[in-house]
Parts: sequence; C-alpha cells; structure tokens
Amino acid sequence: MSEARFVHALALGLDPAWRRLPAAQRCETAEELSAAVSQESDVVTHSYSMVGLQPGADLLLWSLAPTLDSLEQRAASVLRSGMGAWMSVKESFLGVIQSSQYVKKPTPQEQSLFSGERARYLIVYPFTKGTEWYLLGKEARQGIMNEHMRVGHEYPEVRQLLANSFGLDDMDFLVAYETDDLPKFSELVRALRGTDSRRSTVRDTPILTAIHRPIEEITALLGATNGAR
Repeated sequence: MSEARFVHALALGLDPAWRRLPAAQRCETAEELSAAVSQESDVVTHSYSMVGLQPGADLLLWSLAPTLDSLEQRAASVLRSGMGAWMSVKESFLGVIQSSQYVKKPTPQEQSLFSGERARYLIVYPFTKGTEWYLLGKEARQGIMNEHMRVGHEYPEVRQLLANSFGLDDMDFLVAYETDDLPKFSELVRALRGTDSRRSTVRDTPILTAIHRPIEEITALLGATNGAR
C-alpha cells in the first residue's frame, strides 16, 4: 500500500428546520450522526465546531484515510445518517500527504496533525501559488521557502500540515494549522505576510477556523438537548 494518505476538510451546515423538530427526534437523529462520525474504519475523523463562526457552516470533519474511496464512504455515511440528512456541504478541501521537496526531515511541528493530542483550534484553508513561482529555479524556490520555514519555527505553539492538492482539487495545497493559542497563530500569519513567499500567493481563502469538540458536544450545541448523555 502507498504511504500517501488522503486528507479531507469537510464543512457541513445544518438546516435550521432541524431545530424545530420534537426534542426526542432531535436527540435520536443526533445519536445517529454521532455513530456515523465515530464508526470504526480505516478513516480517522476528528470533529470540530463552527457554530456561529462562519455563515452557513456548523460542523467541520477533519479526516485522514489511505484512499479517496474511504473518504467518500465516510462522507456518504455521515450525510445519510439521522441529523446528517439535515446537513449540506458548505466547503470541501482535499489533499494528499507526501514528502515535501523543501524539507528533508520534518520536525514534530510539521506533518503531525493526526498524531498526539488534539489542540483546541484547527484552521484550514486552500492555498494556490502563481505561475511565476513554478517557473523559478529550484534553488530560488528553496531559498524563499527556507525563510518561510524559519519564521514558522519561531512559533512552536503552532503545528502545521501542508497537503498537496494538485489535480485533486481547485487549489495547489490544503493548508492546516493546529494550536491552543489563536493570538499566537495570528502573529505567525502576520509575520509570514512579510516574507518573499507572499509574493507568489494567488489564493488563501476561505479560512475555516473551528474548535475541537466531541461530536456529542457539537450536536448538543446545535440543539440536541440530551446529545451529551
């Protein structure tokens, strides 16, 4: 089996009509959704709340799988299960984890968002560079990236993952950061704005910021009053 692993950031929005269902039905459908998200398979899924943080999106599922087919099956299971049938896809970003051409030996700060304990916050977004970047020589690109990585290493509170999306999605990369310190993350982003790598950026939105919570807590926030039992 290939060592490549597929990652998926799936933002779902809940139909407000679900909140007007009888309490017992809300709880039942929430339990069905929780079971679908947590089911054992070759897919690792972490759940995050986006309730009220971005228009139309309430739940972010961050998944890792050996194949794209597995991600499809997980998403399909979630969308047809109870409360999931009341949800629609608001954003979906795909990527594949591969060795970086700029980093010979990743540090624990890099490529580690599915290992260890989850941090409180997850930030994901699509990222695309311009044609001029890819036409630069390898040494020129390496020098620019060395500066970029040096700045990143000054913020050990922030872990990161860069997955390739070439040919799989509209963007070049799926970028993800994990941290317990959002102000420090904001400082990192501001610092990176002043590096040469910024010149080549074509797109780095929409940014999805979410809070790590068990799926039962998220459904309770959404209105399943007994969802955390």
